[in-house]
Amino acid sequence: MTKEEIEACERTFEVDVDVFGTPTSVELVEGGSKVALTYSNRRDYLFNKSCAKQLEAFQQGFDRICCDSIIKMFRPEELDLLICGSPDLDFDALESSATYDGGYTMETPIIRYFWETVREFSDEQKKKLLFFATGSDRVPVGGLGKLHFVIAKNGGDSDRLPTSHTCFNVLLLPEYSTKEKLVLRLTTAIHNAEGFGMI
Repeated sequence: MTKEEIEACERTFEVDVDVFGTPTSVELVEGGSKVALTYSNRRDYLFNKSCAKQLEAFQQGFDRICCDSIIKMFRPEELDLLICGSPDLDFDALESSATYDGGYTMETPIIRYFWETVREFSDEQKKKLLFFATGSDRVPVGGLGKLHFVIAKNGGDSDRLPTSHTCFNVLLLPEYSTKEKLVLRLTTAIHNAEGFGMI
């Protein structure tokens, strides 16, 4: 909501909740029923006060794992990269560094179809493919070119879906007879990967 929309509501710093079927007003801060809701105090509550306990617990755990001296070595953007991974989904680098097993080479038709298909994927589909093949949708530090990614042959043409060995970053890909069949099976696998298809 915009600043004008929030202030036009003429709300106070409290929220209505249902307590066992009875509507009850709960003050978000002490004396909240007398404090007008504004854009700035809303943001302060959302980003600082509403999650203060959770942030404090996170910081305690983080401090236990990483002592202050180590953290001080990093700039904020480096720490973000270390924790969250790179946002750059450079699949050209992944293609260049990929290796093949079971009789596949980069010249095998199914492999060429695979990379043609992946180049057409949206960023969301690329993340799903990463998650399916590696167990994580994050780009490692150093980029996708540093990821040891293997595409292994998993039999001839069939109706089976691709599978993966996520611990080893191995995509097990049957040698489908057409690109269309590959696209259908691959997209089905990556969009339904949670809880199956991973060994």
